Amino acid sequence: NTEVDLDILNDTIEYIRPAVQADGGDIKLSSVENGVVNIEMLGACQGCPMSIATLKSGIERILMDKVPGVVEVIAT
Repeated sequence: NTEVDLDILNDTIEYIRPAVQADGGDIKLSSVENGVVNIEMLGACQGCPMSIATLKSGIERILMDKVPGVVEVIAT
């Protein structure tokens, strides 16, 4: 179990954010516990049927690749 480095996590979220904002949405880090990152989907992402696909195939993949210790990303 690797502790998630919040600085790397926040930097990576800032790296992802412009792509989400380009579609009228936004993301915000809610919490991190035991490698599970809770992301709040904002703006156009709220209630969008594609937001879960974006979260899992995009955001989760990038965070797990770039941030040691991240095991899952879920929307809160």
